[in-house]
Amino acid sequence: MRILLIEDEANLADAITGHLTAAGEAVDWVSLLSEADLALTSVSYDIILLDLNLPDGSGLDLLRQVRKRGDATPCIIMTAMDQISDRIAGLNAGADDYLVKPFDLDEMMARVSAVARRYSGNPNPMTTIGDLEIDQANRLVFVSGKQIDLTSREWAILDQFIRRPSATIAKRQLEDALYNFGAEVESNTVEVYISRLRKKLGSQTIKTVRGVGYRMEG
Repeated sequence: MRILLIEDEANLADAITGHLTAAGEAVDWVSLLSEADLALTSVSYDIILLDLNLPDGSGLDLLRQVRKRGDATPCIIMTAMDQISDRIAGLNAGADDYLVKPFDLDEMMARVSAVARRYSGNPNPMTTIGDLEIDQANRLVFVSGKQIDLTSREWAILDQFIRRPSATIAKRQLEDALYNFGAEVESNTVEVYISRLRKKLGSQTIKTVRGVGYRMEG
């Protein structure tokens, strides 16, 4: 997934970014609302992780603006504000979940995955595609009952197909899932990981739609 992290505490942002990156997610970190707004109008994100108290204003104001212009990107608020009234205000502004600091990074990851599954239309962490059985919660993949080991980047590519079943996914979308904002993208990186997935999951699992992108066959 491509995740936008809006957080002004550098140590916490580093910890969150490291945890998500180790899990195969691409993370763009900004510390100001102005930077966040620019990022949201420039890049298509799968999840927003939003702190409320930022140096240049309130995260709630940003969230309201984002929802007002029709952007439905899932948003999880992360804040030390733990009153019920604060949670209600966040949810009413358009947040999908609410994490109170300090929080466990594994719990954060579980909430990110759960929100992403809900938005994909399939809240069930278990997915079956042909001979594949995929446990999204534990990031396990089985082919005909045999567990297959995937690298974090291989999982990042596979996750795009899981969340968009039967959809044709453009190469650019797959690149976005692999790289942080501003990172150099090599021209053949997606092809390399698609080839590796085909070797592990079956040569007919992912189909090339010439001139358009890739589609997972089920």
